Amino acid sequence: MTHPLIERLETEFGWPRLSSMDAVAAFTAAPGAHCLFVPGDPARNLETADAAVILPELRNAFQAAFDCALVDDAIEAQVRESYRALKTPGFLFFREGAYLGDIQKIRDWDDYLARVSHILSLAAA
Repeated sequence: MTHPLIERLETEFGWPRLSSMDAVAAFTAAPGAHCLFVPGDPARNLETADAAVILPELRNAFQAAFDCALVDDAIEAQVRESYRALKTPGFLFFREGAYLGDIQKIRDWDDYLARVSHILSLAAA
């Protein structure tokens, strides 16, 4: 069963749930900046629910400068290993297929703002 706050990202915000590495590649290769939400297990990691509330607020703070998708449990370990973002919850940022960076675990709001600003300022490699 999906945590209600994670489910809300799909139902209320319409964020896609990516369940294959091909889907990840297609989503992150689209024009613009993208954020993958790697939630982790909400039953074991209490920060997961917090992250599900924080990410939409971050997106609003940056005036929708990036779009978002959820990484499905089926590929979560593979995504985390591929980008060396091993701690959850995690936000992984991309621009037109290029991996820009990540934010792992819960942070202070000012730290999120500074990190996202920095990540989005990076040129796609």
